[in-house]
Amino acid sequence: MKQVGKYSNLDDSELIRKISKYDSRALEELYDRYSPLLYTLIKKIVPDDLTASNILVEVFTIIWRKIDKYNFRADSPYTWIVTLARNRAIDSLRRTRSLHETNYYNDEFEDYFVLPTLAEPIDNIDLRTAANIKPSMEKALEKLTDSQKYVIHLAYYEGYTIKEIAEKLNIPVEAVRKKINTTVHNLRDLLLSG
Repeated sequence: MKQVGKYSNLDDSELIRKISKYDSRALEELYDRYSPLLYTLIKKIVPDDLTASNILVEVFTIIWRKIDKYNFRADSPYTWIVTLARNRAIDSLRRTRSLHETNYYNDEFEDYFVLPTLAEPIDNIDLRTAANIKPSMEKALEKLTDSQKYVIHLAYYEGYTIKEIAEKLNIPVEAVRKKINTTVHNLRDLLLSG
């Protein structure tokens, strides 16, 4: 049974503020809260267990090292952390997929391609809220057409750019862009209706 720590009653924003002061106990609490969700997301992108485990550790290492890059004005820890995990997993997937690309990875690359940049204002969502809306999201996703699901899967879980999706499907870039925009709008409408 997990021990209840002194930080278990803090919300995600409070934990992020403590992490920004390099409080390692706050990072441990954040890890305990988010690691099951993030591991599941990472495994969906990078199916290899060892690689997924390594990426999960890297995500929390990045949070610790790059907490100064977190936008406290946007204040959406859930969105930032999930997007960070997705970006790092996609980066790993792209590196294994690309034969000609080197494994060049440094702080500047990480700052530009891996760390999320959240727009202000953003809807603040936390882990509990995300868990509560999960059934609605799954229902909305089921109502999308197969082609809509496929382009979203290629973009979100496989990390293909719009140009790469167009090449893969042998259709114009503008058709892919329109399909993704239509899919996102349909998904939003389905979520709002119900």
